[in-house]
Amino acid sequence: MRIVGGKHRGRRLAAPPGDIVRPTSERAREALFNILAHGRLSSAPAFEDARVLDVFAGTGACGLEALSRGARLATFIEKDRRAREVLAANIKVLGESNRTRLLAADALAPPRADGPYELVFVDPPYRSGLAAPALEALSRAGWIAADALVVIELAARSDFEPPQGFEALEERRYGAGRLVFLRASRTKTTTARD
Repeated sequence: MRIVGGKHRGRRLAAPPGDIVRPTSERAREALFNILAHGRLSSAPAFEDARVLDVFAGTGACGLEALSRGARLATFIEKDRRAREVLAANIKVLGESNRTRLLAADALAPPRADGPYELVFVDPPYRSGLAAPALEALSRAGWIAADALVVIELAARSDFEPPQGFEALEERRYGAGRLVFLRASRTKTTTARD
């Protein structure tokens, strides 16, 4: 698995052995970042100078891809110790320690945010039903900015209903997975200062 674009293009990312994580494929990640760069979802590339949150981070592929392409910083939330160890190694090998934070936390009970994030990747285990509850918990804890763009990766045939405060923009299918693009409400009232 490699970074597909930006300053780290072609650099390899490690993944833990077995089925601890299910990294977003290079093909799906390339398509995702093409949408974020050139799609109708934002007037400028959504990752450009953004604060990026990567939840159920696994290898950190989406957050690290965003950093490679010009994001300001990335915070990763991952509760599995083995996945965190591999993610920490990926951060180190790319030389991105100064622009990243790695939190050992549960996405369903996250700590209070250090400020809101404009681009959020949520990639829970397929068919776990955790995407909507995680979004609600992250929103309550102040992680998601008003008007933030949220990208959720789900199994292609799984059901998903955006929670209150999130509007579905579009969906794309890639093999066994599907990307759902959401916009956070412009009138969000939950912040890190609440």
